[in-house]
Amino acid sequence: MSRRLFLALKAAFLSLLLSHAFTAQAAENPQVLIETNKGNILVELYPEKAPKTVENFLTYVNEKFYDGTIFHRVIKDFMIQGGGFDKYMNRKPTHAPVQNEADNGLRNRIGTLAMARTNDPHSASSQFFINTNQNSFLDHREKSSSRAWGYTVFGRVIKGMRIVNEISHVRTGFKDGMGDVPAETVEIIKARQIK
Repeated sequence: MSRRLFLALKAAFLSLLLSHAFTAQAAENPQVLIETNKGNILVELYPEKAPKTVENFLTYVNEKFYDGTIFHRVIKDFMIQGGGFDKYMNRKPTHAPVQNEADNGLRNRIGTLAMARTNDPHSASSQFFINTNQNSFLDHREKSSSRAWGYTVFGRVIKGMRIVNEISHVRTGFKDGMGDVPAETVEIIKARQIK
């Protein structure tokens, strides 16, 4: 066997090993199926990048907290936000807030899942959003100000972006003092961890 052929085979073998390792790691990431009245959204979570945030989100999922909540804030070409209110616009009681992990290197890109919060960087609890645009202004820049802290990305949609985009285009208005509320209720029927 020539040295050139040997090196080519070695490179191919190493590439295959790396590919398998990446696939195995991705297969180990938790996945959550979010069933809505518009269709299903499957998300993959990244506990290695955002361990506290993923643990927090899965706590709500496993407690069936999200069942019957709604996407209460929808802004076209920006994001869809849910996980805090029922269909009557009643705010659901939550656990203590989770520490902001926006400095994990993940970015607010189309299809990524991130935590919603107030002006306090460490105020995220149950509410999350799915980016429908490249929202780099939400990424972590520094820890000196609330806005610069960013919004923690902790997962991504791996199936169902068509549903996310459909939700992002619903007609919205004002309801109970809140803006950008879908005129027709977009309900999370249930959210379940599937692996």
